Amino acid sequence: MIEAAQFVEAARERGFDWYAGVPCSFLTPFINYVVQDESLHYVSAANEGDAVALIAGVALGASGEHKGRRGIAMMQNSGLGNAVSPLTSLTWTFRLPQLLIVTWRGQPGVADEPQHALMGPVTPAMLDTMEIPWELFPTEPEAIAPALDRATAHMDRTGRPYALVMQKGSVAPYALTKTGLSGVRERATRAAVQRFEGERVTRHDALQRVIAHTPANSTVVLASTGFCGRELYAIDDRENQLYLVGSMGCVTPMALGLALSRPDLRVVALDGDGAALMRMGVFATLGAYGPSNLVHLLLDNGAHESTGGQATVSRGVDFAAIASACGYALALDGDDIGVIDRLFDAKDVDGVRFARLSIRTGTPGDLPRPSITPEDVRGRLQAHVGGAGAWGWG
Repeated sequence: MIEAAQFVEAARERGFDWYAGVPCSFLTPFINYVVQDESLHYVSAANEGDAVALIAGVALGASGEHKGRRGIAMMQNSGLGNAVSPLTSLTWTFRLPQLLIVTWRGQPGVADEPQHALMGPVTPAMLDTMEIPWELFPTEPEAIAPALDRATAHMDRTGRPYALVMQKGSVAPYALTKTGLSGVRERATRAAVQRFEGERVTRHDALQRVIAHTPANSTVVLASTGFCGRELYAIDDRENQLYLVGSMGCVTPMALGLALSRPDLRVVALDGDGAALMRMGVFATLGAYGPSNLVHLLLDNGAHESTGGQATVSRGVDFAAIASACGYALALDGDDIGVIDRLFDAKDVDGVRFARLSIRTGTPGDLPRPSITPEDVRGRLQAHVGGAGAWGWG
């Protein structure tokens, strides 16, 4: 058994200062230590997949003078199911490394609750299937540094995650005396939803307006998977843009990780209705932690257009009201393209800003797929934002 401080401080020496996750009783002393150290950054995620995507955003911003910054996603092994998509189509595809701490509930031979009876035995096989190297979480002080060195060597060599699987009783108890969470915004009143009527435009028109508001020298644009990213690429493939090719719903937690870890950048998350519906818990996380340099724009055409145009249930969802209720600092809604102008031009917004723009369906018939690989998109963006002193959106 080790003390939480022994692991956390050894990890800090190797650049790990960002943590995100969902608690497990095995993780209790570890999380209690992290959340009470104000020099570390901890984000309480709505689910384990969001935590992985958020730490991927931290990794995306780790370039230039920020190179060497690392993050850790923590979860119970049952949460691996929630994290499969971002682990296999985000961190693996773009080569965005992170350390995973996964608890081993239901470990064979160790009595546990019935819900862990299947996941416990298959946890190692799941990690192996996802090609994530793993080892047991260190339980002796002298084993900590070698384990972290193996993890960081793999992350640096491959750009992909490494997992430490934590058994019961690995870390000595650590009391929680702090209440609340650092970095969470407390709002006495909710932002009033502002609504604007007009004539719906196409996604093409909306993305052109976004490009006009996101100059490459001061803004980073992360586009959701499907036609959103493909159409943005077709209009203008700029070095400040990244196009998700999977991990549906993960653009917003990824943008949050980038915006929090790189306050010098203005980060724009281009979302879709289907993607937003898939991970609506992240609205609460963004409302709580979202900084003023984060912009969330949801283009809502009421359809899963890139998979054949099947309808979503978005027409019955008031996304702007949800954003307001979750603590966003600005909540706009409408079918007037001027909503985009108001979103970017609003002054003195203390927190993340949101707009939902209702758009028409329809996509150019010759819409290309990006010819640049995800790894090259990531590398190009990191090189672009890595220049010391080149940024400062405010």
